[in-house]
Amino acid sequence: MTGSSKLSPGERLVSSLVAGAVAGGIAKTAIAPLDRSKIFFQTNETRNYRFRYAIRWLRHGYRTEGLVSLWRGNSATMARILPYAAIQFSSHEHYKTLLKVDQKDTPKIMRFFAGSLAGVTGQLATYPLDKVRAVMAVTNSGGQYRSVWSVVQKIKTEEGVLALYRGVTPSMFGVMLYAGTSFFTYETLKNAAAAREGGGDSSPTVTQRMLSGAVAGLLGQTSSYPLDIIRRRMQTGVSLGKGNKYSSVTKTFLSVLRQEGVRRGLYKGISMNFIKGPVATSISFTTFDYIKMAMHWIIEEKNSLKRTL
Repeated sequence: MTGSSKLSPGERLVSSLVAGAVAGGIAKTAIAPLDRSKIFFQTNETRNYRFRYAIRWLRHGYRTEGLVSLWRGNSATMARILPYAAIQFSSHEHYKTLLKVDQKDTPKIMRFFAGSLAGVTGQLATYPLDKVRAVMAVTNSGGQYRSVWSVVQKIKTEEGVLALYRGVTPSMFGVMLYAGTSFFTYETLKNAAAAREGGGDSSPTVTQRMLSGAVAGLLGQTSSYPLDIIRRRMQTGVSLGKGNKYSSVTKTFLSVLRQEGVRRGLYKGISMNFIKGPVATSISFTTFDYIKMAMHWIIEEKNSLKRTL
């Protein structure tokens, strides 16, 4: 497969945007039920988390509301993840070039910074939809939380427009850790696999990419997990009638720490992430790589055909 050097900047941007959106959508849809269960326990201070409780909760939802209920809030997830993943992956490609990540004399830590900047860029652009998705995941399917638009309207009416950005501070710190660690780990392991295959034009196999993505997801989500707990509590506090407790990062952190402790509070539900994180990240990174390569090939073939006509 040829490289992307023959593509214009615009063609490279479009291919990375499309590949990122598709990769993010497939990955999030695959783990949506697990994600919804994790958010429920993250935001519920009275329920102790066990993996079997999470599975039991999903089974109860399936029996009482049907199979589709397990993907409740996925419309909000898709509304957010498609632009988020597109922006994150495409901006990562840009930051890699800007920071000269692929040059031999560039410090490897620049991979972390490129990933962090990409995560922050995507998160800032789509944060309100992340809050909407969290509210939909923890509330009942009827009433004023039945659609993305109804949730947005209710939040704006009862809490104000700025409430759509509640929890953005821990989210920014969290995504810096998560995206930086994930992209750094994936790129490092993937390049190491390519070097073992012989270097040069050698490319990692699908299995090697998937395993690299799994490790990247595990390390990325584990490193940023407490900030994810704080973000979810702040996002859903008002909707669950606990807005005053979770009105700031400090108050939320102290409230969770005092009432629930470190393991049962700040790391509540993390065992679900040991499954969800590796699966989602391995799917998204691997899918992005192959769709981007396929689009580069298609665009180059189209351009070559135009030149011969």
